[in-house]
Amino acid sequence: MAFRDLMARLGAGNATVDAVLDTPTTTPGGTVTGTVHLTGGQVAQEINELRVSLQATVEVESGDHEWKENVTFGTAPIAGAGRIEAGARAAIPFSFPVPWQCPFTSLDGWSLRGVRIGLRTRVDIPGGTDPGDLDAVTVEPLPVQRTVIQALGGLGFTFRGADVEKGRLAGSDLPFYQEVEFAPPSSLRGRVNELEVTFLASPHGVEVVLEVDRRGGLLTEGRDVGGRLHLSHRDTDVSAVAAQLDAAVRRLGGRRGWF
Repeated sequence: MAFRDLMARLGAGNATVDAVLDTPTTTPGGTVTGTVHLTGGQVAQEINELRVSLQATVEVESGDHEWKENVTFGTAPIAGAGRIEAGARAAIPFSFPVPWQCPFTSLDGWSLRGVRIGLRTRVDIPGGTDPGDLDAVTVEPLPVQRTVIQALGGLGFTFRGADVEKGRLAGSDLPFYQEVEFAPPSSLRGRVNELEVTFLASPHGVEVVLEVDRRGGLLTEGRDVGGRLHLSHRDTDVSAVAAQLDAAVRRLGGRRGWF
């Protein structure tokens, strides 16, 4: 029995967890629901806690180096201390709140390359190896976020891609933020490299962070300039939002004499 206990602690014949989601699709500020199936291993084991969290793959930059790492956020316990007997089975339902500033991974049915969110399920066994489980979660944008993207398209900006970067912006709740990148319209080509948009959502609305990457000239150096626009969750009129975005971008451009 002592040998089997040791092997269980090392992960051989350990208890296992498997989360089954009711639906793999959610939104920032929404919920993820499902059931965690816990199966006992070859020996009975004490459990400290069963918990779920979201996991994002983020880009990290340091000097000239760049790499990706997984960051967990929004952790919530779904079961406390207990004991799972050998071969026993337990089904534990859960409802998990999605942070408002969670990156979205899909846009109009298209998966965003480089943006990955998963639900991580972990069982904390004293002195043992955590078996864990990871399930992909599709996060769709909020209506106001989709409206901003559609409005920029109407202004001639072309969606280029999105990524998640480690770090914080003023007003951010998470240790990373999503940047949505757009190529400029033809009227700005030659003067603007790119427009980057970050959404800082909350129950009250969305702070739209705009950063314009200005192309350098023969005698000038390329530089970034940024600004912010606050929208409520009711701001889903594409034409009205486009007018606000156009004015905001023109104000940014006016600081540099673009228009």
